[in-house]
Amino acid sequence: MHIHNLSNTPSVLNSFVSEIRDKSIQKDSLRFRRNIERIGEILGYELSKSLQFETHKTETPLGVSETTLHKKDIVLCSILRAGVPLHNGLLNYFDAAENAFISAYRHHKHDPESFEIVVEYLACPSLENKTLILADPMLATGQSMVATFEALKPFGNPKEVHLVSVIGAQQGVDLISKAFSNNSHLWIAAIDETLNDKGYIIPGLGDAGDLAFGNKLQQ
Repeated sequence: MHIHNLSNTPSVLNSFVSEIRDKSIQKDSLRFRRNIERIGEILGYELSKSLQFETHKTETPLGVSETTLHKKDIVLCSILRAGVPLHNGLLNYFDAAENAFISAYRHHKHDPESFEIVVEYLACPSLENKTLILADPMLATGQSMVATFEALKPFGNPKEVHLVSVIGAQQGVDLISKAFSNNSHLWIAAIDETLNDKGYIIPGLGDAGDLAFGNKLQQ
């Protein structure tokens, strides 16, 4: 897997990452969602440089302009619910993309410190020979990414796979590096060193879904 850690090069992206981590600023859910969206836009721009392009002619009022445009064969899939703001940021740049959504959550059977990933809802177009962009803001253990990709396999074999995350743990990066093919890509804004006993990224930022949309209902 090709890993593109954008934090290795200082840029304005660092400001948005700092704000979503800041426990005083992140209390503003509107600002939190917008910062995730802006991070998605930057990650999408960097990702676009690796896509396949083809020559396209555009007629202007005074002549013909020739440029190179990326092939419109993208399927953008996000993991609900935390993935929605990241999805919106990517969709701002890949506005012609087809869209897929999947729900994946941690199910704790008995031990609160152990869990399995449960996939329930899935809506997806054909992936056959297309470019799949799989987005999940928090790459903790990496199990959600792997489970989601497995659930998508009945929809076809994509020609290339790009994973997009905002913050990840090294453990999760290591897991998906083994689970995905060597020619797949991970685009990520920051990688933290470790997870705590409950599988949350340290220092991370907390629960991205709760910060974006409020606390989950207790069942």
